[in-house]
Amino acid sequence: MSAVRSGAATGVPRLTIIVAPSDQLELVGDLAALGPTGAVGFQVRAKEATTAELLALTTAVLAATRGAGAPVLVNDRLDVALAAGADGIHLGADDLPVARARAIADRAAPPGFLVGATCRDRDAVVAARAAGADYAGFGPVAATTSKPGLPDPLGVDAVGRAAGVLPLVAIGGIGPDLARGAVAAGAHGVAVIGSVWRQPDPIDAAEALLGAV
Repeated sequence: MSAVRSGAATGVPRLTIIVAPSDQLELVGDLAALGPTGAVGFQVRAKEATTAELLALTTAVLAATRGAGAPVLVNDRLDVALAAGADGIHLGADDLPVARARAIADRAAPPGFLVGATCRDRDAVVAARAAGADYAGFGPVAATTSKPGLPDPLGVDAVGRAAGVLPLVAIGGIGPDLARGAVAAGAHGVAVIGSVWRQPDPIDAAEALLGAV
């Protein structure tokens, strides 16, 4: 089994909340303050936004979270992450290659800048580690309606098979019970959308998820 990338778990939150422009942005500061410093982080994702809109959203999330020390990553857009002073970037299979992003970040970003990669199996996690990723977003673990076009759910067993190479952030249909199971199988943490933003009380929902991981 490959060793986990040196220092990779540092800065990777246990609970990542994905933020879109339509979410209740006024709650971001309170969500960031939950748990120990850095336990909750955010990934800014706005596929349809212009560059200016995405930069403004990222800047707003950063402003709301800085006092709590919550990491803020940007989905897809390394240029926006660097321009905003975000803490990292998350890349999908069709985005900028991880190795290119790592090389640019090592030149242009402060130390500790995180590069994450979406992975579906252990081989992909191994490849992401070799390319310089700090963590793998792994999923979908369960069925989800938050993002169309995803493959069939991988299940918790797949988390266990892929664990031990990079910190895994399980995503896809994650509620407290599944979060607990994913961590027990070897995940470092979880990433969520609907399990926070589509709940009657997003703060209570996030607290329950954080308690599970």
